[in-house]
Amino acid sequence: MAYLELEGVAKQFGAQTVVDDFSLAVGKGEFVSFLGPSGCGKTTTLQMIAGFLDPTRGAIRLQGKDLTAIHPAKRGLGIVFQSYALFPHMTAAENVAFGLEMRNVPRGERTERVRAALAMVGLAGYEDRHPRRMSGGQQQRVALARALVIKPSVLLLDEPLSNLDAKLREEMQIELRQIQRTIGTTTILVTHDQNEAMSLSDRIVVMSQGRIEQIGTPQETYEKPASAFVSQFLGKTNDFAATIDRTSAPGRLIVGSWSAPAPVGRSGPVTISIRPERIDFGDAGLSAKIVTRIFQGNHWLFQCESECGPATVIRQNDGRSQPVEGEAVHLTWRPEDMSVRGVA
Repeated sequence: MAYLELEGVAKQFGAQTVVDDFSLAVGKGEFVSFLGPSGCGKTTTLQMIAGFLDPTRGAIRLQGKDLTAIHPAKRGLGIVFQSYALFPHMTAAENVAFGLEMRNVPRGERTERVRAALAMVGLAGYEDRHPRRMSGGQQQRVALARALVIKPSVLLLDEPLSNLDAKLREEMQIELRQIQRTIGTTTILVTHDQNEAMSLSDRIVVMSQGRIEQIGTPQETYEKPASAFVSQFLGKTNDFAATIDRTSAPGRLIVGSWSAPAPVGRSGPVTISIRPERIDFGDAGLSAKIVTRIFQGNHWLFQCESECGPATVIRQNDGRSQPVEGEAVHLTWRPEDMSVRGVA
């Protein structure tokens, strides 16, 4: 049995369907991210799990128990909002203790749990500091400690790192993942940041226009995108029109002057996707010309114009000579490094 299960969940506001036919089974201790652009329904789905919104239809179950009739405060969930929502007149310790007070936890136990929670997020010694005297990263840690101190059955994170600068955000991603791994709390993260979802998640739910486009591990969704939307949204990619010709066994997948054995069960026009770092320059392959060459430290970024359209290539700065702008090249890749979409 799934620990947290959403079955056929939908949400409508009047005639507008914001979430449609959302089904997901989350295992105990799993870290799952809802990833998609603004307006795709990811926050609405999180709010239905939290109980702030009622689903129009469908079921939400936690350990087999229907949540839809349970008040948000009684669901036992921990929530960290984008704004952190700390009480400005309370110290860090008082903010963290608030949920325990509402649950009538005895003072002695409350004090010890608050101390342990703040230490867990690296804020030992900050118990008496008010939010206005804390940095954005420190406030984020207080909000996380407040959510975790109640020992929630599920931790819900609504873009909690979006207000941080890039360096601090990356540091907090590492800390958040370590904390989640240590305590083993089932976690749902809402984010529009592809790198954040891939860094933190056991699985990613990619959403678009209220529907699920793909569910998979970060590696699966990145390397084998199930749709054009996933391919384009989750990092840089190259999409080429191709044809599978089965006039002779076993058939060939043809992309301009590049070809390979055809995948099983497909024929006719298809689209292939290859990530830029999976393409290299070789003696044969797709004919192209280097339009732009950009040095980016540990790698080179090439913008090419190929016989099948624009192409992006990322090549490691590993001591090899690199082609220059205007140079004719051939693009090549391994068949296993591309994904194929189209006619079956």
